[in-house]
Amino acid sequence: MAKAKTKTVTLKVSENTMKKMEEYFEDKKRPKTPPYAVFQADEMDTVVTLYQSGKAVFQGICADMDANIWLETEKKLNGGKGEMKVAGEKKKEPAEKSFVYYTNTIGSDEVGTGDYFGPIVVTSTFVSKENIPFLEDLGVKDSKKLTDAQILKIVPEIIKKIPYSTRILTNRDYNGKYSADINMNAMKAILHNKVLLDLNEKYGKQADYIVVDQFTSPSSYYKYLIKAPEVQRNITFITKAEDKCLSVACASLISRYAFIKEFDKMSKNVGFYLPKGAGELADEAAMKIVRQSDFSALNDLVKLNFKNTEKIKKL
Repeated sequence: MAKAKTKTVTLKVSENTMKKMEEYFEDKKRPKTPPYAVFQADEMDTVVTLYQSGKAVFQGICADMDANIWLETEKKLNGGKGEMKVAGEKKKEPAEKSFVYYTNTIGSDEVGTGDYFGPIVVTSTFVSKENIPFLEDLGVKDSKKLTDAQILKIVPEIIKKIPYSTRILTNRDYNGKYSADINMNAMKAILHNKVLLDLNEKYGKQADYIVVDQFTSPSSYYKYLIKAPEVQRNITFITKAEDKCLSVACASLISRYAFIKEFDKMSKNVGFYLPKGAGELADEAAMKIVRQSDFSALNDLVKLNFKNTEKIKKL
């Protein structure tokens, strides 16, 4: 797997937010402070530096997520104003709404495929045109900008109103199924097919489109399902569908919600926080587990086909 990239995010904060940050990071501050800085602190794998000017700099793999939390604090304390800048990224224009956006759709999406720890979660949802304003008010149309904390807050509201089906593939099952004949994309296709069939059975007659966030070509997708007893057809495959179709955006958020919950359970079971992604922090956590128990303990916790496993074997 590709090594996660370190990000640098800059956020301009007001005095009231600076005070909140000082209080929060009091026990996380580093002993040495850079020139003109109020403090420098560690937030998991992110280094946070707050300057006297009110500039807050976040550096690390999850810098954008950590900065987002303080951006929301800044907005709440100062009438909704605030902006953050990610180094090397151009400001994105709002995604153009696709032809499926204002229609009744069944959509599916998955999470967890790039994480060494944690399961793969696939969800499908049915979103009718009548529920589009409700979802937009919750912020679902900007789902990629939502932090885990925000997802934990809004998804319970979504699932009260939006029909959905979720399947979770544990690491034990993933490792048991993975082979030369069944790779990750094949398992994803099988899971997408199951949740789409679930929703289509109940809402297929109301849906104008069935949309999948495209992760492989349509021909490969259906090839993976050649042995499936029943296959959902008439799928519209759209790249980055999460930005263009609210049922896919909802599916993404519900999947992420379930992933976070499962991840927290795993962390409690091993007795320490497990990092997301597949970077060096994941390697370190896996090594800690091996030292505490043995290598076989990883079978229930990680995706063994990731390159991380070979590193751990060498160590």
